[in-house]
Amino acid sequence: MMPVLRSIPSRYKPMATVAQLHRPVLLEEVLTALQVRQDGIYVDATFGRGGHSRAILERLGSEGRLLALDQDPEAQQAAEQRFSADPRFVFVRASFSQLAEIVTEQGWLGRVDGVLMDLGVSSPQLDCAERGFSFSQDGPLDMRMNPAVGESAAQWLATASEKDIVTVLKDLGEERFAKRIARHLLAARQEAPITRTAQLAALIAEAMPYRELHKHPATRSFQAIRLHVNQELPALDAALAGTPSLLAPGGRLAVISFHSLEDRRVKQFMRREARGQTLPRHLPIRGEAPGKQFRLLGKAIRPSEAEVAANPRSRSAVLRVAERLS
Repeated sequence: MMPVLRSIPSRYKPMATVAQLHRPVLLEEVLTALQVRQDGIYVDATFGRGGHSRAILERLGSEGRLLALDQDPEAQQAAEQRFSADPRFVFVRASFSQLAEIVTEQGWLGRVDGVLMDLGVSSPQLDCAERGFSFSQDGPLDMRMNPAVGESAAQWLATASEKDIVTVLKDLGEERFAKRIARHLLAARQEAPITRTAQLAALIAEAMPYRELHKHPATRSFQAIRLHVNQELPALDAALAGTPSLLAPGGRLAVISFHSLEDRRVKQFMRREARGQTLPRHLPIRGEAPGKQFRLLGKAIRPSEAEVAANPRSRSAVLRVAERLS
């Protein structure tokens, strides 16, 4: 099977150096969780710069297959540069919310041995000021995983109501000063459009009554706006919902999350699918509960002290693993 690689926008430059330096989080733990077999079929639903995919391919034999998804054009470019010559590798540029649909198109429904989801923004995205994800570098206020789809953060902030901004900052950033920040942003945009990351970060800092130790005042707001612009939580829900149908019996689902909103959704999904349908206590049901599709494998896994020391951004990572029942 030949790789699926679509055309790459010319404004994106080669990313070989970034791809080579990118450190995949919880790599050994992920490989252990997936139990990669030489002839297995696996899905990296969030390719990023291919660190996890590379390690999976190293363990696959000639009969093994790996499908990778990502909506970021720079991820597509990294996939082409690193793996386009590998016949075991298939890349599709798409959101992981389309996971079940794309696996079905490959003819792998019910045959996949392992699915990996590494959620959130990647280090290369954060480190590229032009992508607009980071408050530590000045750049265009974009924040879109796929810059060709939807409205940017700047476009949303230009028209959002105070109520909408408050709701996003509270619900997606758990920001206690959401109302103060929203009012300050609305006042500021009357004077000039908010179009730069440094500009937005400074405005948020101005609205805060005090600063937390070791935490930038814009951290939660940037997270919230990014999650909203990319609709990341609905996409996660859609991706998770499709996994039971595409996994083979004994297939593994491994999900890495980086903040409580994501991790809570993953944990609740896995527990719900492991619990099955809740029935009245007096019914004489034998065997597994109806609708039970997974079993949980151990507790949440976190990076070792050595990994955190080598890669501080891994500090908040949480890996959860579940196995498809027969």
